[in-house]
Amino acid sequence: MAERTAPRTTLGTGPGRALIAVYGIFALSASARAAVQIGAKFSEAPLAYLLSAFAAVVYIVATVALAKGGETWRRVALVSCSIELAGVVAVGLLTVFDAAAFPDDTVWTDFGRGYGYVPLILPILGLLWLRYAGKRRIA
Repeated sequence: MAERTAPRTTLGTGPGRALIAVYGIFALSASARAAVQIGAKFSEAPLAYLLSAFAAVVYIVATVALAKGGETWRRVALVSCSIELAGVVAVGLLTVFDAAAFPDDTVWTDFGRGYGYVPLILPILGLLWLRYAGKRRIA
């Protein structure tokens, strides 16, 4: 009930639409990558492939949350973008300092190098957009 009467955040307007589109693309690509990796060669690098699947879930949740808007979904987007940023930094550091732990790449390997570092930049942009859009509310 509170969701209907609370001011609605404008997450899906303006630059938010582009952000949602990029998150959607990453949700699809990370999901496809994880499915292929897990289905074809899981035993070769289970940690890397499970991290790819986890990244896919994070991208899916962020995409849905940003698209839905509203205060509850804004919070979900905030958590998912924060988890994504922590994940890409943690996996990035691990792959730089302990490359042997990751015999195959994940979406977040080397801070997202394989994806043009978009996995590192995207959650930062997401968090900035959430902060900006959170200040602008519509009834």
